[in-house]
Amino acid sequence: MIFDVGEMAPKSRYNLLASLIVPRPIAWITTVDVRGSVNAAPFSFFNLMSGTPPLVCIGIGAREGIPKDTARNIGYTGEFVINLVDLESVESMNITAGDYPAAVDETAVAGLELVASQSIAPPRLARAPVSLECVEQQTLSIGYGRSIVVGEITTAHVDDEHVLDPSRGHIDGASLDLVGRMHGGGWYTTTSDPFRLARVDQPSVESGSLK
Repeated sequence: MIFDVGEMAPKSRYNLLASLIVPRPIAWITTVDVRGSVNAAPFSFFNLMSGTPPLVCIGIGAREGIPKDTARNIGYTGEFVINLVDLESVESMNITAGDYPAAVDETAVAGLELVASQSIAPPRLARAPVSLECVEQQTLSIGYGRSIVVGEITTAHVDDEHVLDPSRGHIDGASLDLVGRMHGGGWYTTTSDPFRLARVDQPSVESGSLK
């Protein structure tokens, strides 16, 4: 089938693309507002975009054209924490995905313990196996209250049990038991079944086939 993506209704377009671009890692973002109140919400339109500088991008939607609390808080403070979601945390993450009023602390609703970050105001989630302290570098408005946030990672917190070689930054990724977002209808997947391929170095091309 061929889909004319530009002509599709927004919901149908979202359903299509969110089902095709999978799995997507989940950024369980903690922020604080101008009063210091904590907000937590998950976003799966997210990924690492650069190692040097260490940049991530998060696509943040809107509610009827009004920016979500996460986007507003990042705009106010320029700071946020990306907490990665493991299988054990899925239910708690799902609770914080609810549509709560701005004054509600989702971490309290979900019974989540907070830990002070090292260099920024928003706290991190104690149960997350990985937490990335980030500062806003740029926010691109993409219309109707939606935005793409580019953040620079300043500090990474990783549970000791997952670190193989601190000097080389080697992590046992499979042991993190992280969860990714799949298609609609509440589908997720785990990252605990990896496989390895040796990298091909400068293959030669003869008569149209790789050698």
